[in-house]
Amino acid sequence: MASVRLIAAKALHGSSSPCSLWRSIFLPRTQALTVRAFSSVLSPPSTAVVYEQQGPPDTVTKVVEIPPVELKETDVCVKMLAAPINPSDINRIEGVYPVRPPVPAVGGYEGVGEVHSLGSAVKGLSLGDWVIPSPPTSGTWQTFVVKDQSVWHKIDKGTPMEYAATITVNPLTALRMLEDFTSLKSGDAIVQNGATSIVGQCIIQLAKNRGIHNINIIRDRPGSDEVKQKLKKLGADEVFTESQLELKNVKALLSNMPEPALGFNCVGGNAASLVLKFLGQGGTMVTYGGMSKKPITVSTSAFIFKDISLRGFWLQKWLSSDKAMECRPMIDYLLSLARDGKLKYEMELVPFGHFHSALDKALGKLGSQPKQVIKF
Repeated sequence: MASVRLIAAKALHGSSSPCSLWRSIFLPRTQALTVRAFSSVLSPPSTAVVYEQQGPPDTVTKVVEIPPVELKETDVCVKMLAAPINPSDINRIEGVYPVRPPVPAVGGYEGVGEVHSLGSAVKGLSLGDWVIPSPPTSGTWQTFVVKDQSVWHKIDKGTPMEYAATITVNPLTALRMLEDFTSLKSGDAIVQNGATSIVGQCIIQLAKNRGIHNINIIRDRPGSDEVKQKLKKLGADEVFTESQLELKNVKALLSNMPEPALGFNCVGGNAASLVLKFLGQGGTMVTYGGMSKKPITVSTSAFIFKDISLRGFWLQKWLSSDKAMECRPMIDYLLSLARDGKLKYEMELVPFGHFHSALDKALGKLGSQPKQVIKF
């Protein structure tokens, strides 16, 4: 029986990482690593984006090489194909997200990969299958990921890679919010702010597919007319800038459209108040973000005379419930829409070697940019 000794990781970006960093991440699996002839399976060495401490992502992340991992009987080694940089990924690295992995950690939370090798007891997966972590799991910003077979969900290889990599966090949020808070039928209406976000774009298209009218609020910006046209091409019925809604009776703008029964807020502040102004009697506003970092202010009359309800949605909490495994058929449904061209959103595929350039874009250093998706 020959022993295999693991060599300390060598940093590719910035200074070298201390051996203790990699012992803390990998020793639980590799401390007693031995290779039995013709029996054990090792993953290839992996290149990963890691952070040893929480802080500004552009200063605490490094790209490093990490050692091979021995596969347990039910483990699957996946060669990652693509993974996005989501706002929640940035928040985890910053240390401000409610749930985050202990440091040191590998970044990333969702993505798509190809099965590279299998533990001896794995069933239902074959080499070359495309899989996504479902529910999502930390550590997708690396070239090879080893996790138990229960983590991986096989998907149709005909799916565009960038959609497979990004289908869970944003599109699934949009789908669940449309379905979980009120019963909508064809001909009903919804209203949302943050309509240019990925979730906002998905809400527009999912609503259109169901015959639900959608009213969309965007911030005032140069080129807002072009933004309106893009959203209308996706299926938006109405798109207003915030300044256009500085009216006492915004519902007069809706012509023959019914008052919305459901609204979505990811901005807060005045943008949330505008969503509330549109809601009809007994309407519900669901908050899933707070990009402005400003509080939501609700008038007393909205509660008393309109019986408005305020709710919140956090996908990670939903996925940690007993409904977690129910998400896979929903993911398959969303992926089918993407394959059929009925679910679209703007993304930019960036080679892994340019990770830090993509990170700068995701951090907003270069202004408004498409969703950054790392291609391995």
